[in-house]
Parts: sequence; structure tokens; C-alpha cells
Amino acid sequence: MPHILIVEDETIIRSALRRLLERNQYQVSEAGSVQEAQERFTIPSFDLIVSDLRLPGAPGTELIKLAQGTPVLIMTSYASLRSAVDSMKMGAVDYIAKPFDHDEMLQAAARILRDRQTAQAGGEAVPGKAANGAAKSGTDNSNGEIGIIGSCPPMQDLYGKIRKVAPTDSNVLIQGESGTGKELVARALHNLSRRAKAPMISVNCAAIPESLIESELFGHEKGAFTGASAGRAGLVEAADGGTLFLDEIGELPLEAQARLLRVLQEGEIRRVGSVQSQKVDVRLIAATHRDLKSLAKIGQFREDLYYRLHVIALKLPALRERGADVNEIANAFLARQSARINRTDLKFAADAEQAIRHYSWPGNVRELENAVERAVILCESPEISAELLGIDIELSDLEDDEFIGLPPQQGNGNASNNNHEPTEDLSLEDYFQHFVLEHQDHMTETELARKLGVSRKCLWERRQRLGIPRRKTGVASES
Repeated sequence: MPHILIVEDETIIRSALRRLLERNQYQVSEAGSVQEAQERFTIPSFDLIVSDLRLPGAPGTELIKLAQGTPVLIMTSYASLRSAVDSMKMGAVDYIAKPFDHDEMLQAAARILRDRQTAQAGGEAVPGKAANGAAKSGTDNSNGEIGIIGSCPPMQDLYGKIRKVAPTDSNVLIQGESGTGKELVARALHNLSRRAKAPMISVNCAAIPESLIESELFGHEKGAFTGASAGRAGLVEAADGGTLFLDEIGELPLEAQARLLRVLQEGEIRRVGSVQSQKVDVRLIAATHRDLKSLAKIGQFREDLYYRLHVIALKLPALRERGADVNEIANAFLARQSARINRTDLKFAADAEQAIRHYSWPGNVRELENAVERAVILCESPEISAELLGIDIELSDLEDDEFIGLPPQQGNGNASNNNHEPTEDLSLEDYFQHFVLEHQDHMTETELARKLGVSRKCLWERRQRLGIPRRKTGVASES
């Protein structure tokens, strides 16, 4: 069992991280500062050290030399990407920004430990550690070495392309709608490449102010601009030997595009304010939800850069195009979110399963994850309904053979048998009206909505549109 040391002065964060790692079969020790870690533990004996950057006394980067080769993962709650760059230059194996996603932390820890194990196994046998080394093998497992959930044909095709492209140094452009998981594809390309042991630096081009983007990417010299009190390395330089992932590259200003083109053409950078160039060995992976070719035609994106990026293009399908994958992904999110709040009884109700499958998910995987997280937090019963997910599916959106409402014969036996034949050929609108009128005497609104596979809100709206009055409470008993 891998042994991880957490060094974090915030007790709440430290305890939460410890619980997360222990639930995932890691042995964990903790300290509140570098000094405490030195006093209590033999630091090089750990398999991984996860440390905050800002600590009382010495900074977390001090652990890099104290670790004597043990990988150090730096956490930072500070928005400056430069802190992460400095940590990487000092020898940190990776960095993670707080507040971090639990899966992001677990994936980072697993990747670092796997790489360390592979490196050790390359020099000499490491007892008890050979089994996990298979994670790097060429097994056809999308949840293994690629790490993406889903098995629909478009995703299987994508996995095949990832395996072919990853070992090369070709530039890759990942296209897809927002929220489809483009960074997961970039991470898979990096992990399966010969650069896997070097850093992968991820940059969201849309999140950095235009006035700072060149300095952040390419670095600057002292005095290059107001406030530049010291020279700084840029993110491209930090990715030297590894992979640079530029998300939303369509938002990159034209001047920065020209500098990036030089990196791709000449393999060199020049810091802002410098006259000296320096060589860099960086593989570029870019991602966008925009049509770069159209932007190039109207002068909003450099055409020469577009063709440099478009060596290999990978297209991520939207969630609505992935068929049954959506339910598999939803169940994975449900398991993750349930574990976070220590609940093991939660599951999706039948209406929720159908709603998840048929909803268009304009926000893709990100929207699905947020919907499941919200539902898990708010759910008071073991079953999560479509209403709790915030999904309204109109019956007219579904094909007749996919209609999820139970036919009347499964409700009230006598009435159903008498009406079975006439309802066979009813339209969905007629079926809805027929079912509601027939069963509202002995079903609550919640039960009606569940049988019809819609939310209570959708049931109410359709009642209004079709002019179906809601039966008043007590009418049946009075008559």
C-alpha cells in the first residue's frame, strides 16, 4: 500500500485530503509544516509527498530537496500560475490548484505513483509493485490507460486515434463543445507519450487577462514592464521536455499567436523584454470549441498557426451523441458524489435514468456532473428523481418505442383491461391525457409524474396546455 505524506497547515483541508486518500487504499501520514514533517518522519521513506506551497516557516518546495528523490506534488490556492512554474522548475513533479477536484487529486496521485513504480522497476525489481505496472500496457481498456468513461462507437474510434497519436511528437488539435472533456484527452495523450515523466502544463487561454498572456506563456525579464521586479520563466519554458496544453486557444491574442508560431517553427522562445532566444522542446496540444478555420478566414486567428496546429485533429462527440454512455457516466458521478458524503444507498429512479438518457445536455459532461452533485446533496430518499436532477423531458421529445410511461393496464387492473385496445394507437398527447384522467383518482401527482417519466413541473405544464384540470382532493370520496 503506497504511503503518502500530507503537509498542510489548514486542518480542515488536511483532514479532508487524508480521508479522501485513505478511502482509496492509501496509507497516509500528515504534518502541519516542513519542520513538523522533519521532526516526526523520515521524509525520503514515503512514496509521495503532497504539500501546500505556502506553509508557516519554510515553503512546501523545501520538501523537494529533503525528499531525496521522492516525488513532491505541490498544492497552491494562489491564482498565479507563476508559483506553479517556480515549483516545477525547483523539481516538483506536478502541481494542483486549490480548491481541487477530488478526482483530479486521485488521478494525479495515481499517475505519479505509477510513474515512480515504473522507474524503479526499470532499474531493479520492486517487490509487490509489479501488478500496477500493467497500467502502462497496451490493453484495450478505455478506463485504464486512457482514463475516459464510455464505450460508444465514436469514443472507441477516438481511443484508437489517441493510442496511435500519443507516442508521436505531432501537434494535436482537440475539437469539441464546452464541457465534453477535452483536457481528459490531452492528459491521455501526455500519459501515453514518451514525455509522460515530464510535466504537462495546462493553460486556459480564456482565463488569463490579455495584458498578461504573453508574460505568462513566454516569461519576462526584469523591468520588461511596470511591476516586473524580477525575471520570470514562462509556462512554455516550464513545459520544456513535456507537454503544453492550451485550452480555448481560439481566445489567444494575435500577438501571442505569433510568438507561439515561433515556438512551433523554430523550437525556441524569447522572454518579454529580452533579445536572447532559448531553445525549448515542447509538444503542443491545443483545444477549442470554436471553428478556427472560419476564424482564420476573417482574420481573428492566424492561418499559418492553424495549419501548424491542425497536424492531427481529434473530435470529441457531444454527450447527446454518445448513447448509453451518458448513463454510465452519470452512475460514475453518482458513485463519486455518494462517497464524498458517505452515502451508499443512493440510486437513480427509473424516471431519472430515462431523463438522463434523453435530455440533450447542452453543457455536456460538466452539466451532467453538476446536476448529479446537486441531486446527491439535496436528495432525502434513496432514489434520485428526474425532478431532483432539474431535468424536464417533454413526452413529444421521445420516440414511441422509447416512451417510458407505464401503460394503463399496469395501473388499475379493470380499467386498463377495458381500455387496452383503444390506447394502442393513441398519440403521445392523447396517451398522456387518457392516462392522467384515468389514474388521477388513485395516484398522487408525484406517482403520476413518475409513471409518465416526467417531472411534476412538466406534468403541471402539460396539464395547463391540454386543459386537464387537477382533480380536487376529496372529490372521489364525496361522490
